[in-house]
Amino acid sequence: MTLSISLIVNGEQKDIALEDPRATLLDVLRDRVGLTGTKKGCDRGQCGACTVLVDGRRINSCLALAASQDGAEVTTIEGLATGDDLHPLQAAFIEADGFQCGYCTPGQIMSALGLIREGLADNDPERIREGMSGNICRCAAYQGITEAVIKGHKAMTDTGESQI
Repeated sequence: MTLSISLIVNGEQKDIALEDPRATLLDVLRDRVGLTGTKKGCDRGQCGACTVLVDGRRINSCLALAASQDGAEVTTIEGLATGDDLHPLQAAFIEADGFQCGYCTPGQIMSALGLIREGLADNDPERIREGMSGNICRCAAYQGITEAVIKGHKAMTDTGESQI
């Protein structure tokens, strides 16, 4: 049985035929759409490496069935930069040294973007750490991540981009 779904991924319509209705959004993004920036960490929704935005909200794509996202707008890390111009959060992660090995970074950035757009990042480090607690960094770059969220939020607010 083949199930057809349609997603808007980073602004582009993607019509996908699912041979397995149990396929996760993460697997569809990586294996069918070819966007490998979203990482498979724990595959259990515990690490946040697979975080993407679906209709503007943060989700762990390893827990979401692709079939249940039919018609949704999905934003991945690949959809943030404009050509060679980094998104303010991407630039802030570099400036604040918000990563070490980089494996969790796409999920961290997508979670930070969701946090900001949800209005939960008010430049309070404790509140940011709490809001980002679903994203694990095995290298423990949390200080840099928190600073990056603050810097990115400021840059996005200055340009008016932090609104949903």
